This record gives sequence, C-alpha cells and structure tokens, in this order.
Amino acid sequence: MERTGGRAEVLRLKPRTEISNSRVRTNIAMIPEPEQAAGGTREAVEDIDYPARRELDRAQIRQLANCRWVQEHHNILITGATGTGKTFVACALAHKACRSGHRALYRRASRLFDELTLARADGTYARVLHRVARIDVLIIDDWALAAVHEQERQDLLEILEDRHGTRSTIVTSQLPVAKWHAHIGDPTLADAICDRLLHNAHRLVLKGPSRRKEAQAE
Repeated sequence: MERTGGRAEVLRLKPRTEISNSRVRTNIAMIPEPEQAAGGTREAVEDIDYPARRELDRAQIRQLANCRWVQEHHNILITGATGTGKTFVACALAHKACRSGHRALYRRASRLFDELTLARADGTYARVLHRVARIDVLIIDDWALAAVHEQERQDLLEILEDRHGTRSTIVTSQLPVAKWHAHIGDPTLADAICDRLLHNAHRLVLKGPSRRKEAQAE
C-alpha cells in the first residue's frame, strides 16, 4: 500500500479495501455490505463449497488457486445471478494471490468510476490510473448493474489498456459475458473493451439460488 503524507492511499482517496501480502486493511465505515467487501470475512479458496446446483468446477478453482493466471497476466470473469457468491469467489482468488506475494485491490464498479470522476475534476486522473495500473490483481465487482455512460466506457478502456498483458483483472457481473458488448453501447469502444477483457480470460458461471437467501432461511 502506498503512503502519501503519512496516510495510506490506494487511489487518491482513502481505500475501501486493499488486500496486500495476505493482510487486509479495511475502513469498516465505508462498507455498507460486509459480505461484499474484499476480505471482509477473510475469504479463502479453501472455504469455497461445491454443491451440485452451483455447477462450480472444483478442478478449475484448484487450477486458478496456483496463481499462474496472475503470473501470466490473465483475467477472470465471474458471472451469475445475485447472491450466488461471485464476490466471495473473486476475493478468495485475490487472497490466494496475495498469499503468493501479489498485491490486489477491490472496488465496486460504481465506486471505481466515482473515484475516477473526482480525480478528473481535481487534476489527479493520470496519477490515479497509474496507481491502478500497478496493482497485480484488480477486482471490479458488480459491473454492468446499470447503463454504462460515455465517460465510464472511456475510463474502463483506459484501465484495461494500461493493464492488458501486464496485470490481471477480475470482473464480476450479473450480466452474462455474451451480453457485455451490447451493454457497453458504443460498438467501437465495446470491441476494444471486450477484446482486452476476454482475451486469455478464465470464465466462471455460478448458478443456483441466492446463497444469502438460503442463509437467512436457516
């Protein structure tokens, strides 16, 4: 984690969550849903379960747990309905990467774009992008929950262009990957974004009922 003027920073703002060298630093006040915070419950690949209705490939998770995907700068795309455990799996894989010596950063997509908007307004946009580009594993959680605005398309392309072939990105979304291009809207930018995200990407599709609802029912 970088320090500026004695205060910890990841972007230009106080970090919501950073995972680094298997330690998690979290500002609890900024996390409205603890189960969605990277590391809020110290997710680990060893704690991922595999009920048949989830259709999660144990062999694929075991392969990803060796962190070769980080070394080879591959991406991971995790899709599925709300409550199926996308964030948990993403953070568990990021934790495993941290335990292997890599640095990871978690951001909900909406928060990431808000921070970039503020950075653009105060002239620190390039510096923020540079810091994001240096993170080994970037988690963009809950992408495509809402329509993508023009500036968000540009921001996402900037992030992915900086990271393509040099870093790894995990994206979680309720929207199936096949619908991402149309959701982005602008065909030219959609081509560029999808090309950088999908190239050498490992895909996980989580199925089954909401695990949160099941937990509440118990």
